[in-house]
Amino acid sequence: MRVVPVPQLSDNYAYLVIDPAAHEAAVVDCAEAGPVVAEAERQGVRLIAVLATHHHYDHVGGNEDLLQRLPEVHVYGSADDAPRIPGITHPVRDGETITVAGLRARVILIPAHTSGHVAYHFADHDAVFTGDTLFAGGCGRLFEGDAAQMMRSLGKLASLPDRTKVYCGHEYTEKNLRFASELEPGNQALARKLAAVQKLRREGKPTVPTTIAEEKDTNPFLRTSSPELAATVAAQVSGLPKGDEVALFAAVRALKDRY
Repeated sequence: MRVVPVPQLSDNYAYLVIDPAAHEAAVVDCAEAGPVVAEAERQGVRLIAVLATHHHYDHVGGNEDLLQRLPEVHVYGSADDAPRIPGITHPVRDGETITVAGLRARVILIPAHTSGHVAYHFADHDAVFTGDTLFAGGCGRLFEGDAAQMMRSLGKLASLPDRTKVYCGHEYTEKNLRFASELEPGNQALARKLAAVQKLRREGKPTVPTTIAEEKDTNPFLRTSSPELAATVAAQVSGLPKGDEVALFAAVRALKDRY
């Protein structure tokens, strides 16, 4: 399996998930059809499927245009989000296994950013596509869920093998890690990751993929057990209950929303 990031809009990523043997590909989260079709042509592959992680326009806004160009393409997406995903042909549910472009993926329901948000885990290839739930160094806003639900969703992803490569929906990494560094200034793994990410951005390169192991070490939304993080947040948020990780998570999310 090969994964090719395709920049979309101002800071989104679509991803071509390619089976080199079959010269076929699926695209994860098509916001703009033109760049996706052009990249598929450059790669010499036939685009046969769309894998939508959630219904937001910057992740599915290119579906209809893509289907006008390639009407044979199948569109996968959460059954819970089906009415809000343009062109959906294959509604999927938590735990279901799908095979696209000769590659097998398990669907993981990870609600909170949206109520029907899903990830696609290609276990045979150590890759997961997390949309706007787990970012490199961050997580999505709580548009259709709460802190406890997002923690459960992130917990599902954090339980994947540490080597799993994480492909997220946006190039938010540098800002996310700058925020994280203010909460855990003593976290050396975080300092190293931020420096590496800043170098990548100076060179005009994507910061994806990250890995589950890296996120456990650097992502504040996976680090609510960190005493340093808890102390930093408590100094900024009055009345934060000590030892309440859900309340701490909610406080971190609120701070990030204003960052």
